[in-house]
Amino acid sequence: MELAKYSMGVGDRFGHQARAQLSAIISARAQGVAVAPVWNKSYREHSIIGTRPDDVRTEVESAIKAFSFTGEYHIDADHISLKNVDLFMQACDFFTLDVADFSGKPASAASIKSFLRKHSAFIGKKIEIPGLKKPITVSEKEAQAIAGKYLLAVQEAGKLYRHILAGKGEGNFIAEVSMDETDLPQTPVDMLFILAAIADEGIPAQTIAPKFTGRFNKGVDYVGNLKQFAAEFQADLAVIRFAVENFGLPKNLKLSVHSGSDKFSLYPIINRAIHEQDAGLHLKTAGTTWLEEIIGLAAAGGEGLKLAKDIYRQALVRFDELCKPYATVIDIDTKKLPTPAAVAKWSSEKFCATLRHDQDNPEYNLHFRQMLHVAFRIAAEMGERYTQALEEFEPVIRQNVSENIFDRHLKRVFL
Repeated sequence: MELAKYSMGVGDRFGHQARAQLSAIISARAQGVAVAPVWNKSYREHSIIGTRPDDVRTEVESAIKAFSFTGEYHIDADHISLKNVDLFMQACDFFTLDVADFSGKPASAASIKSFLRKHSAFIGKKIEIPGLKKPITVSEKEAQAIAGKYLLAVQEAGKLYRHILAGKGEGNFIAEVSMDETDLPQTPVDMLFILAAIADEGIPAQTIAPKFTGRFNKGVDYVGNLKQFAAEFQADLAVIRFAVENFGLPKNLKLSVHSGSDKFSLYPIINRAIHEQDAGLHLKTAGTTWLEEIIGLAAAGGEGLKLAKDIYRQALVRFDELCKPYATVIDIDTKKLPTPAAVAKWSSEKFCATLRHDQDNPEYNLHFRQMLHVAFRIAAEMGERYTQALEEFEPVIRQNVSENIFDRHLKRVFL
């Protein structure tokens, strides 16, 4: 199973938006760009909402049938580990191997020594990597430090991959290695040795998700140095090409940008790089669709707007609880959050303008947006009240979901 050159993770937390999401993918195909949709949902999201991976596949295949879609699509077991992977085995054909728990923990001294010996050709010598302005040189000490930080994590990814392989069979799934939830970003030199370790473990990774410099907060734009990101992104593309040629990794191995939704300032950089270097890309999004559901409810007015306001009111009461799991990927200034009393008086237009990610609109409030981004547990606890509202106001929600994915994401990144 080979992943397309361009692919996009489309999260659908409540399982009602696959048709809207797929219509955006079809719109991109009509403009000559084939992007494979990958419906991703994590164990945590399933646990909170009360769904199973089979539910995702059922909803997706219903959308595929409704549109007579013949393109490539996948179901992603997002950020799984050995503790929960079996739940995803039957329904999924894309597995994001999350090794964050082991990053920074050293492998055995013997395995580190063996790894460094095997790749001694890249230690203490100038390495010319096409696409990099300068050759890189890695000292023995630097290589030792990199192996100490990442080798165990990749070894654990190998164990997870082989477990999936035993259950799914060779060629029946796509493997992604995720390094983005680690404490520090990986340099291009780190990436070189990480990819060497991935090859040693026999993982035919088709995408790798590094942690980039800067802040990739949920649902809002990138915070960081754009020139630094551009240099880092270009260097990572070069290192991947080099690793494919030297380590025997899959030829279609590509970068995966996690928490990639709404990073509008990065999209011109990414678009230019992948087209100039003829490189693939996987852009993983999740909560952006959930937020468009809330915008759609608010835009519908009446009970839809009332429900949207109620979710925000309850979320504020449970601020600490809701924010804690996302503490490293949100920055909310509580002083800039409107009070529930103020929100209660808002019109549909005011609510939507405050939440919708339109940075040219003076009403837009990134703190309000992040607060609602982490509030999906509130909607899950509402049960039928929320899901029935999704069905009742489906036309306006569908329009918001589809336009968001196509206009703000697919067009800017891939076209």
